[in-house]
Amino acid sequence: MGKQVILASQSPRRKEILSNIGVKYDVIPADIDESGVSALLPSALAKKLASNKALHVAKEHNGAIVIGADTIVVYGGRVFGKPKDRENAFDMISALNGKWHRVYTGVMVVDGKQKHCFVVCSKVKFKKLSTNQIYAYIDDCKPYDKAGAYGIQDERIVEKYKGSYTNIVGLPQEKLAKVLARVGVTNGNN
Repeated sequence: MGKQVILASQSPRRKEILSNIGVKYDVIPADIDESGVSALLPSALAKKLASNKALHVAKEHNGAIVIGADTIVVYGGRVFGKPKDRENAFDMISALNGKWHRVYTGVMVVDGKQKHCFVVCSKVKFKKLSTNQIYAYIDDCKPYDKAGAYGIQDERIVEKYKGSYTNIVGLPQEKLAKVLARVGVTNGNN
């Protein structure tokens, strides 16, 4: 197997998940402006964001297999990306406080002319938190690089979840492993 595999993300959580699948890869983040990207459905938005990242990096690295991903949190028709600051993080966590919400991760795998795009959706329920608990979480965990201002691994605020855990972390390992086996990156036993 001679093709270079590129992860178009600097996320330490995505790197860990890709390593868990057993993939050797390089990291080349997609430096693109996501602010103008929109879609009618959350699943379409996650796919579009992931596609933009993968295609941007693939343009510069022809012949490589490029993996792009994007995770969004959705509640009540509102999309939660990464918080801009402490108050924005507080607003996000407060809106999700004690409630179920959905987490969508879109993934695009580009292998030359072949493109494999999918989205996985999971559900998360937050514990009921006081204002002080929310601020303490933000100050301790600094969740500024996480959609919805939290990580599923942070048991202080997450009560339970349904669906793929790695999807909520930021890269659906189960589905990605199958796609990577189809393009010859893994043997499918991961």
